[in-house]
Amino acid sequence: MKLRKVTAVSAAVLALALSATACGGDSDDDAGSGSTTGSGGGGKIKVGIKYDQPGLGLKKPDGSFAGFDVDVATYVAKQLGYEPDQIEFVETKSADRENALARGDVKFIAATYSINDERKQKVDFAGPYLLAHQDLLIKSDSDISKGTDLNGKNLCSVVGSTSAQNVQKSIAPKANLKEVSGYSECLSGLQSGSVDALTTDDSILAGFAAQDQYKGKFKLAGLKLSNENYGIGVKKGDTETVDKINKALEKMVSDGSWQKAVDTNLGPANYKNEPAPKIGVIVPNAS
Repeated sequence: MKLRKVTAVSAAVLALALSATACGGDSDDDAGSGSTTGSGGGGKIKVGIKYDQPGLGLKKPDGSFAGFDVDVATYVAKQLGYEPDQIEFVETKSADRENALARGDVKFIAATYSINDERKQKVDFAGPYLLAHQDLLIKSDSDISKGTDLNGKNLCSVVGSTSAQNVQKSIAPKANLKEVSGYSECLSGLQSGSVDALTTDDSILAGFAAQDQYKGKFKLAGLKLSNENYGIGVKKGDTETVDKINKALEKMVSDGSWQKAVDTNLGPANYKNEPAPKIGVIVPNAS
C-alpha cells in the first residue's frame, strides 16, 4: 500500500512538471515570433524597419523613429492591437530581411521591401502599399541623363538591393558597381566624387536629397528604371497576419492616413507619389 501511494504522488508531481514545461515552451515560441501576449495585451511587437533612410525609416539622434514606413508600421500595429509604446523597432538591413523573418526576430517588416518572385519563395507579403521607381541620385552638375550613361561610371548601391542587380543585368552592364553596407557610404562617395551616382528607389533618393546637408548638391535624374511595389514582409506561411495587415492597409488608405503620411514624410522633397496601389495588384516592369 505504501509503495502505491508513493508512486501515485510521484506521477502527480511528474504531470505537474510536464505541464509547467509545456506552458514555458509556448511562451518562448510567442517571444520568438516577434510578438508577445497577442493583441497588444500589455505585450510588445517587434517590427523591422530601416534606420538610415530619411523620409522612410530613420532613427533620429534622440532615439525616436520617423518616416513613411514608420508611420505605416505604426498604423498597422495599431490595427493589430498594439499601441505605439508597445512597438519595438528593429533594424533590418536589405541583406538580412528574409533571415530576420525566418528566425522570428520580427513580426513583420516595413522597410522599402520590394515584392518580387524570388523573395516570395522565402517570405509572404501584404500589400503593396507604395509604388516607387528606381532612379539615380547624381550631383547637381552631372551630365548623366539616362541609364546607359552609367557605362564606365562608378555606381553605388547597398548589398542585397534589387536596384544594383537591375542595372547590371539590363541597363548598364559596364558600370563599375560598388556595393556597400549602408546608403550613408554611397552618399559620402557621391559627395567626394569617388562615385558618380547612387541608385535605389526614387522615394529613398528623395529623402536623401531633402536633407539639409545635401540641399542643392544632389538631384534625381528623373528616370523610371523599374517599378518597385513595396510590400510588408511576413514570415512564410503566416497567412493570418498577411490578411490582417492587408485590411489595415486598406483602412489606412480609405481614412486618409496613407496620403497624410506620404505628404508629411516625402512632400518636403517634392516627391511625386503614385496613387495608393490596390492590395494584391503588382505593377510589372516592362519586358
